[in-house]
Parts: sequence; structure tokens; C-alpha cells
Amino acid sequence: MTAKYAYYPGCSLHSTGAEYDTSFRAVCQKLGVEIQEIKGWICCGTSPAHCTSRLLSLALPFESLCRAEKMGMIDVVAPCASCFARLKTAVHEASEDPEIAAQISQVLEKPLPKSMNVLNPLEIFSSEQDIAEAVTKQLPELKVVCYYGCLLTRPSKVMQFDECEYPMAMDQVLGSMGITTLDWSCKTDCCGGSLSLSRTDVVLKLTNDILAEAKAVGANAIAVACPLCHANLDTRQAEIEREYDVHYGLPIFYFTQLMGLALGVPADKLGLHKHFVSTDELLSGVSKG
Repeated sequence: MTAKYAYYPGCSLHSTGAEYDTSFRAVCQKLGVEIQEIKGWICCGTSPAHCTSRLLSLALPFESLCRAEKMGMIDVVAPCASCFARLKTAVHEASEDPEIAAQISQVLEKPLPKSMNVLNPLEIFSSEQDIAEAVTKQLPELKVVCYYGCLLTRPSKVMQFDECEYPMAMDQVLGSMGITTLDWSCKTDCCGGSLSLSRTDVVLKLTNDILAEAKAVGANAIAVACPLCHANLDTRQAEIEREYDVHYGLPIFYFTQLMGLALGVPADKLGLHKHFVSTDELLSGVSKG
């Protein structure tokens, strides 16, 4: 692979989701995908911005896109599902509404990029045919369900990513690396991310439903592509088990961590030590490097 992308990590991958950043960088290095972090990127605004001001919610992502263009790059990869959604929404709305595009340009005091291509890492990896050849470690102990969450594919006219109701990109990428993925019915269900602080009771119920379905189909791990989803499924799992008197013990991986393991990246270089639900027992046969 020789592709080069402007990398937009967003706030989560520089903080609570640091293991997503670490594992994504490690996988890109292994596969020869060149990423260059956008110089001076700013917060995408996520939910607080678009709940407050439409113009603000579009201007914030475009500031970072303008900085990517200044680096001479038009392909931007955004691993965080929320960042991905906000950047894609900004590009879509500006292209559909010349008046709002003019307002964004006025606020930023600069012309908007004429062409920007916002991508999720899954789009990059699923388009490559030689990933299987790079695998150095088999992971037969894993039976994974792929959880895409509610942001990656919705709304479909904006995101234009995979199949809206039943996406397969993550399943196909992990499957191509020899990792067993299982069919299940909660791929795009909401975990209640935006209600994490205001309605924890709702979050516990939604997240319990997801964990229960994963367990019911025989999964021993869940793969995610969203820092908010990871936080709810991983950090709240013990609380959910107490609330519903159940036991799951399901490790929650970023899909890039699983890719990294298959590519031979040592487990201790993928941020696995940050997980609340330990991965040690499940990965006991995998070298810690």
C-alpha cells in the first residue's frame, strides 16, 4: 500500500480513546498506509455544537478540513465515529446548500476546499486486497461480533458508508485476517452514547441489550469503531452486570487492536492494558511481545 491520508484523530483519540489511536497507527505502519496528522486540527464540535448552532457545527469541522487542504491533501481519515459523522455532514451540507457554504467561509475568513474526501479507516482497509498476506498470527480463539454503532452509517445519504442497516465492512476486514466474526442483530443499535451523563439508566438498558445479544450468539468479544461505544460497553460492563444480575465478561476491542494482533503487533503495544474488562484470559495464547 502506498496511499497517503491526512489524519484527523479528534479529541477522543488523544484522550480516553488513546488505544484506538495507538492501534490505528500501528496497523497503518504494518500495512504501509501513510498517515499525517493534520497540523493544528481542532475539535469537530460533536453533539454539543450541532445541538447549539448549525453554523458552528459546520464551521468547526471545516476549519480542520481547510488545514488538511493547506497540507496539500484531500483524503482525510477520521477513525472516531462521531468525528467521521461531523466531518461528513459538514462536507455534505456545504455541497447541498451554497448559502450555508458561503456563511461557513465568511465565519472562517477563508475559502472552503473545493474537494475533500472524508474516510473511515474501514473504507481504507476494506479496499485493499493484500491484507491477508500481511497476517502473521492466527487468532482461532476469537469469536467476535462487530458493533458499528448508530453513527457510522446514518443518515445513509450523508455517510454513504456500507449498508445502512446491516454493514459488513468490519466483518470483512477482520474475516480476511482469519478472525471469526458472527452474525447478530445489534450491529447498528444505539448504546446511548449521548445520554451517558444525563440518563445513565437508559444507557445501562441499551448496553445490556447489546451485551446480552452478543453473548447469546456465542461471541467471546466485541469489536467496535467508536470511542463512545467502547466506553459504554467496556467501562460500564461491571455496573451492568450488577444492575441486571448477569455475567458477561466480554472484552471490548477496537477493530484496529484485533487487526494489530493478527499483524503481529505485540499486545502490550496496542493499549490493551487500558481496558476495564481484561483481555488477558482470552488472549492468553497471544504473545505479549
